[in-house]
Amino acid sequence: MNNKQELNIKQDSKQDEIINMFNDIAKTYDTTNRVMSMGIDISWRKEACKEAFQILNKQKLDIADIACGTGDMMLHWEQSSKDLGIEIASIEGIDPSSGMLEQAREKIPHGVFKVAQANNLPLESCSKDIISIAYGLRNVVEREAALKEFYRVLRPNGVLVILEFTTPNKHNVFSKLMQFYTKNILPIVGGLISRNFKAYRYLPDSIDSFVTRESLESELLACGMPTIFAKSYSANVSSLLIAQKQE
Repeated sequence: MNNKQELNIKQDSKQDEIINMFNDIAKTYDTTNRVMSMGIDISWRKEACKEAFQILNKQKLDIADIACGTGDMMLHWEQSSKDLGIEIASIEGIDPSSGMLEQAREKIPHGVFKVAQANNLPLESCSKDIISIAYGLRNVVEREAALKEFYRVLRPNGVLVILEFTTPNKHNVFSKLMQFYTKNILPIVGGLISRNFKAYRYLPDSIDSFVTRESLESELLACGMPTIFAKSYSANVSSLLIAQKQE
């Protein structure tokens, strides 16, 4: 067995472990998030939808939400499109966790959902105007392969919308408080609600080990999708990036 094969096996094993973890916490995921986030991400999701719609300036759109979880971002796409008078021709939710998709189907009975990983999407090339991934990219082990898949699936000039917890270049008082919260409070609260303390120890670690916003922008550029809109929230703890596929 060569080094590349060994790396692939390790990556597959790590990805399977993450998927199984989300299967385990799926039933309590929404409750835990509401308690821990206090809804702070709602305005960020709304802004992401609004900016993407304005950039595309189209009246009929096809959307895919990757790592859709229990479907929150899909609901925001639907509501924002109604508010702005934009028609969504199709919207699909894709997630590797069957447990999370069970919860999504209960929330969105009319939704179209598929079990798949971000690096191997069951979608036709050049078939979507928007691909979104909200707080799921850091859980994708093969991130470069996933970004290349997003490029493949997007239509020319289509946009990739990323919301993610990013690593600040510099820490201030607020970011240090956030770091203390995610490392010390979140695992306890999340563990008590979900009965899975391991999962809520993993989540803050995944934030700490993720890249900076600037590094992510470089990765997007390398995949042919330069960032055309970027904004940071809560002292750079969370970032919104919108990248556009070049013709």
